[in-house]
Amino acid sequence: MAKRFILILGGARSGKSDLARKLGLDIGGHVTFVATAEAKDDEMRRRIEAHQRSRPASWRTLEVPLHVADALEREAAPDAIVLDCVGLWVSNLLAANSPSGLDQPDEEATQNALSQELGAFHDWYRGNGASLIVVSNEVGMGLVPPFPSGRVFRDLLGWANQRLATMATEVYLVIAGIPIDLKKFAIQPWKQDGPH
Repeated sequence: MAKRFILILGGARSGKSDLARKLGLDIGGHVTFVATAEAKDDEMRRRIEAHQRSRPASWRTLEVPLHVADALEREAAPDAIVLDCVGLWVSNLLAANSPSGLDQPDEEATQNALSQELGAFHDWYRGNGASLIVVSNEVGMGLVPPFPSGRVFRDLLGWANQRLATMATEVYLVIAGIPIDLKKFAIQPWKQDGPH
């Protein structure tokens, strides 16, 4: 079976993680789940535990808030990687690259770090036989966030989603548990010259 690079987008509770699990089971073999969340409070700890219970026990889990490609380089070659989620990855990068705190987010430094991380992630994919299933939030359809870090996060995540979509062989938008194949229904010719 040819390897796949699948990007799954959706809002909160849209069913995107459920689709990622299903696709990981369909690909089968040795699956590594890359979790980008960090348990910084009790509520987040409960969410992480619920996510862990929903995954097959046979899947290996890596908790990787930053430097995903570096972590994957150290792993034995799996058949599939499920990364959940890009939104938390971007949030982690924004916090790590804003030395003055999130009240003064450093968009340029974060975008540079994000560009490097996404490039390394894509290089890892091209050099390995594993399929990738990547989950991300679609945050560009809601209200404009009322604070600077929220606006910077929204813009960076939108940029990351565009970049990942150009890399992916399949892109799905999940709404109310129903996946829509975006590349299948894209208006042609669809330019794959990178995000704008």
